[in-house]
Amino acid sequence: MTLSMRRKFIIAAGVSAACLLSACGGNGVGLGSSSFTVGETFPEAGGELVVATLQGPTSYMEDEQGETGYEVELVQAFAAANDLTVRFVVKRDIEALLDAVANGEVHLAAAGLTNTEARRAAQTQFGPAYKNVRQQLVCRGGAVRPSDIDELDEARISVVAGSSYVETLEGLKEDNPDIGWTTRQAGSAMPLLAAVERGQIDCTVADSNLVAYARRRHPDLVVPMELSEDQPLAWVRSTQVEGLEPRLEAWFAQAHQNDYLQALDERWYGHFDEFDYVDVVRFIERLDERLPRYRSFFEMAAQDTPFDWPLLAAQAYQESHWDPDAVSATGVRGLMMLTLATASEVGIENRLDPRQSVQGGAEYLANLYDRIPDGVEGEDRLWFALAAYNVGMGHIYDARRLAERRGLDKNSWEAMEEVLPLLSQREYYTTVRHGYARGHEPVQYVRKIREYYAMLHANLQI
Repeated sequence: MTLSMRRKFIIAAGVSAACLLSACGGNGVGLGSSSFTVGETFPEAGGELVVATLQGPTSYMEDEQGETGYEVELVQAFAAANDLTVRFVVKRDIEALLDAVANGEVHLAAAGLTNTEARRAAQTQFGPAYKNVRQQLVCRGGAVRPSDIDELDEARISVVAGSSYVETLEGLKEDNPDIGWTTRQAGSAMPLLAAVERGQIDCTVADSNLVAYARRRHPDLVVPMELSEDQPLAWVRSTQVEGLEPRLEAWFAQAHQNDYLQALDERWYGHFDEFDYVDVVRFIERLDERLPRYRSFFEMAAQDTPFDWPLLAAQAYQESHWDPDAVSATGVRGLMMLTLATASEVGIENRLDPRQSVQGGAEYLANLYDRIPDGVEGEDRLWFALAAYNVGMGHIYDARRLAERRGLDKNSWEAMEEVLPLLSQREYYTTVRHGYARGHEPVQYVRKIREYYAMLHANLQI
């Protein structure tokens, strides 16, 4: 694959800085009411699917690349399967979102809505479930932190108006009448999570996937307790559109069966499994202290590669914590921790020169990206290339052979996460060409770069 054939590779960070830093209720696409009314039958091939959503890091964002978000990808996949284009209508809050469905303004609403008993009792019609979340009480470390339901009355709690969080608190109040809270009209719980960090309120309630994102921007947030078991997320569908329900049922059944939903979940949430407070705090500090000195180098290098600059910056942070004088015990050096052989291969004379290091590292990663076998596609191709940067291309080829022997998909990064660690075990590394490798390291390497990439988007307006 030549450079001219590549497109800029931008991973699904799943986080919009603008949404994390503000209320996300401003001038989005199609905000407010609309006179448009969808037809009474499901659109024919080539038609338009109209979808209401809420602006937020787990649903819908807009950046220089266009519309993005977990819900955006999910809707676009459904639309593509039915040969439709999509028009998103961004609403200010949950009430407006549900009204848009009830009034026939849109075909459906996709915004990470919980399928609750109260909503069903109000005649809200949900499609099939696609993800489970838990409601979490979120407070600030070192401040008021109820450790038991009986202590909730001691905290100033505020939650999103019209949300499932209100239903949960109302249920708890039946046995704990002193519990109180206020509500706020918002598209997501993000502004309330920010208010908790600032000390404006003591606690809020949010879905577990959103909390995982928010803690990468607000590391002082803590979760003293969960307020629910697993709850299903689902789209809300119009009852006025004939043919919509069976299309949703059929598509989601297939999406579950072919593991599309699992893959989507892994892409957006898989790198947030663990939370390291010290690591996040240190990263945020170095965003201010170190990144500004080298950002222009990442931006320049990105122009000649298939990657965006935050990806290169995230990789450099994993390599050296943005320390241009970094040296490892094995002799690799500089921001991108290049070996002498690699520096020579890409024409770098001084590995400790930040500009040269970034340019050389980016070029080397692009070369690896090109050398990955054609069967590896999409984001998996990037994960393979990053892993090869860490452990060497030969060991990636060996891992693919092991995957084949075990009946796994050798072109899948998920399979690589399983088989790469086997290269440190004698019964496996003696059967492959390039021998022993600390195979757990490239798996962790890729995971950390994905997390740092998402944290860059969470903390910078990019």
